[in-house]
Amino acid sequence: MIPAEAKRRLRIMFIAKHAKWEGGLHPEDGNHAIYHVEIREILRGLGLNLVLEDRYEALFDKPEVDFVFPLLNRGGFLNSEMMLPLLCTRHDIPFLGASPILRGMSDDKHLTKLAAAWRGIPTAPWAIYRRGAPVDRTACPDGDRLVIKPNASSASWGVQDAHDWTGVEAAVADIHSQGHDAIVEPFLNGSDVEVPVITVDGKPVIMPMMLFEQADPSHLRTYSEKRDLVDRSQKYRLVEFVDSKWAPIIAEHTINLMQEFRPFDYGRFEFRLDREGGEVRFLEVNLNCNLWSEKVYGRSAAIAGLSQSQLVETILCESLARHNLLAS
Repeated sequence: MIPAEAKRRLRIMFIAKHAKWEGGLHPEDGNHAIYHVEIREILRGLGLNLVLEDRYEALFDKPEVDFVFPLLNRGGFLNSEMMLPLLCTRHDIPFLGASPILRGMSDDKHLTKLAAAWRGIPTAPWAIYRRGAPVDRTACPDGDRLVIKPNASSASWGVQDAHDWTGVEAAVADIHSQGHDAIVEPFLNGSDVEVPVITVDGKPVIMPMMLFEQADPSHLRTYSEKRDLVDRSQKYRLVEFVDSKWAPIIAEHTINLMQEFRPFDYGRFEFRLDREGGEVRFLEVNLNCNLWSEKVYGRSAAIAGLSQSQLVETILCESLARHNLLAS
């Protein structure tokens, strides 16, 4: 728990795209706006000395705050997830999450896959096509169905699939035209296992794992589905992942890979599990990921016996302690 004295003393900035939102679903960002409002109200409920901001410009000049809680990750430009950590670092203001370079590495799917493969974690073949670099057909992995998406996308923004090189090339060109790098990998049948990790007493702790159980293992989940902009109730559901065979294996892979990203305050490690095929493959890492009560972290916390407020306070308290801000 954050001591009452620290709550009075510390001026904490909560900065998020929808930090001042008062409506329901956002027409473009969907439930992301509801998520930001939920975090804002939890922070208010904790009795923090809170400052609300919703634009990067709030940190162009050094603000009179002691700590920043940054959720302004999707800024509409390439590598925007690094902007707030960089601005905070420039002003020497402690912030929740991880250093700019680790945030950049975690949001670059190609780099995280390199780290996973280097550590011996099973990872499907992939190709990275950076904007402005040659689009080399020989680098493209084999597969009857390939998935193409922005290399730093979140919530499956811009995801597409193709069944031949012509389709892949067109999808890569489309993503490049929007100012992003593209990554290509084979579509993997199965369901996604989500592994939320928080910090407790300075050490990473794996929370209860969750499974996006798909009715159709071949379904490609979209941005609109993840943001509740369309009905996805019959396509997949989020359930606790309990599997005596696969859970220990996935936990071992997570513990192995998380060493590449320490120190971090919270992050979600994702794997694709094909039980029928007997395979698990690493997908990606999301530091400073979605904490909404209706998503992975909130559901996992409930299983662990934590309220949403307790989850957020635990993450925030651990970060404040890591930055030596709890002692007056």
